[in-house]
Amino acid sequence: MTRRGALAVPDLVARARGGEAAAVARLITLVEDASPHLREVMAALREHVGRAHVLGITGAPGVGKSTSTNALVSALRRAGKRVGVLAIDPSSPFSGGALLGDRVRMGDHALDKDVYIRSMGARGHLGGLAWSTPQAVRVLDAAGCDVVIVETVGVGQSEVEVAGLADTTLVLLAPGMGDGIQAAKAGILEIGDVYAVNKADREGADRTRRELRTMLTMAERRDGAWRPPVLQTVASTGQGIEELLAEIDRHAAWLGESGELTRRRTARARREVEAIALDALRERWGQAGGDADLDRLAGRVVSGDVDPYAAADELLAQG
Repeated sequence: MTRRGALAVPDLVARARGGEAAAVARLITLVEDASPHLREVMAALREHVGRAHVLGITGAPGVGKSTSTNALVSALRRAGKRVGVLAIDPSSPFSGGALLGDRVRMGDHALDKDVYIRSMGARGHLGGLAWSTPQAVRVLDAAGCDVVIVETVGVGQSEVEVAGLADTTLVLLAPGMGDGIQAAKAGILEIGDVYAVNKADREGADRTRRELRTMLTMAERRDGAWRPPVLQTVASTGQGIEELLAEIDRHAAWLGESGELTRRRTARARREVEAIALDALRERWGQAGGDADLDRLAGRVVSGDVDPYAAADELLAQG
C-alpha cells in the first residue's frame, strides 16, 4: 500500500507490461504531462524496450492516413501481432488535447485487447509530432507491442520529422493532391522507405505512381541502399494492404541485415538525449534567474556591446 496521492511506478509498469490498458494510459499521461515521476518511469522501462518495430505514417491531410492505419492494424492483427497506435492530432488551442480524435476513425479495434490506440495532441509542435512522442513509443514498446504505429498530423514540409522517430517510414500520397515536383519540394522523397498511392480507384492514380517512381529513380543511392517501393492501395476496402504490409516487413528485415536499424536507433537516442539535456538546461536557467540573464545579454547584443556567440558563452559559463 502507498500513501494517498503517491504513485507506485514499479506496480504501474508491471501492470502495463501485463497488457492492462489503464496502466498504459496512465504512463502515457505521465509522459504527456512531463510528470516529476517521468525519470523513474523511464528507468523502470529501460530493460523492456527495443523489441517493437516503429512504423511512421505520414502524408498530406486528406490522403487517408487514418483509414490506412486502420487497415494496417487489421492486417497486423491477422498476422497475430500486438499493435500500439499513437495518432498525433492537431491540438485544441484551449485544452492542448488532441482535437480530431483518430480513435473515432479506428473504431474497428476498440474492443481488441491487443490493440492500444492513443490520440496525442501536437500541442503546437511544428514537426507534426508531440514532443513527448518518443517516450510514449517507449511505453508501448515495453507494454509488449510488436509494432508501434505513429501517425502524424500531416503538416506539409515539417512532416518529415517522423523519419527521425521511425524504423520504417511510410509516405502516403493520393491522386489529385499534387504532382511529383511538389512531393520533391515537400521533402518526402528523402524520408520515405515505402510509398503508397492511396485512393488508387480514383482517376490519376497510375500517373501519380509513375511520376513518383520516376522521381525516386533519379535520386542518388549508394550501392546496397534500400530502394523504396511504390504501391497502390484503396485503404477503405483493404485493397493492396497485404502487399503494403509485406513491403514493410521486407524493409524491417533489410534494416536488421544491413545494420541500418542500429544506426537509426542510435541516431534517434542521440537526439532524444540531446533534447532532454537542453530541456534540463533551460529549466536550470529558469530556476537560477537565467531568463533575466538572457534578457540582459539579448539587450547587450542589440546595443552592440557583445556579439551573439560571446553572449552565449557568457550564459553557458553562468549555467
